[in-house]
Amino acid sequence: VQLQASGGGLVQTGGSLRLSCAASGRTLSMYFMGWFRQAPGKQREFVGGVSWNGGRTYYGDSAKGRFTISRDNAKNTVYLQMNSLQPEDTANYYCAARPAVSGRPYQLSSSYDDWGQGTQVTVSS
Repeated sequence: VQLQASGGGLVQTGGSLRLSCAASGRTLSMYFMGWFRQAPGKQREFVGGVSWNGGRTYYGDSAKGRFTISRDNAKNTVYLQMNSLQPEDTANYYCAARPAVSGRPYQLSSSYDDWGQGTQVTVSS
């Protein structure tokens, strides 16, 4: 599946952004979808994930209470709503797809087969 992330930009501390990840090539309902981020000089970090039908969501510690993942399989799109953004949220954000039937851990980037190109989020203080 091909993934295209969008929606990044420059926002002030406390602001919000909604990222989108559009899929093509295969139906998105076949996949568990994850969001990761990577800041310069740091390892790629799990932000959150959503099950194939949106019934379950999972978040990394940095995202809990501030970020919300959702999906619209009819539109083949996954979303990441980010609120109360802080400078430490500055990073390149990636969406990724893991087969829904896979038992690989959703927190690990190595569990995902397909990745979008990333969209930059910059939070100014």
